[in-house]
Amino acid sequence: MERLLINVSGMSCQGCVKSVTAALTAVAGVEQVEVSLPSGQAMVGYDSSLVSLAELTDAIEVAGFEARPAP
Repeated sequence: MERLLINVSGMSCQGCVKSVTAALTAVAGVEQVEVSLPSGQAMVGYDSSLVSLAELTDAIEVAGFEARPAP
């Protein structure tokens, strides 16, 4: 399992955290999701043979937020 930290912009409440968590959890190959409102980040554990970085960020963006990998 690989882990990726993604910066998520636009979250303002726990409902946003739940939306991002649900969007990422629904992606095939995602095994673990931890979203933090204070840091504005999502830590995703995933199988890179099943899902790409682009698919992860797309899932967040479809949910209505901006996403980019953390440096």
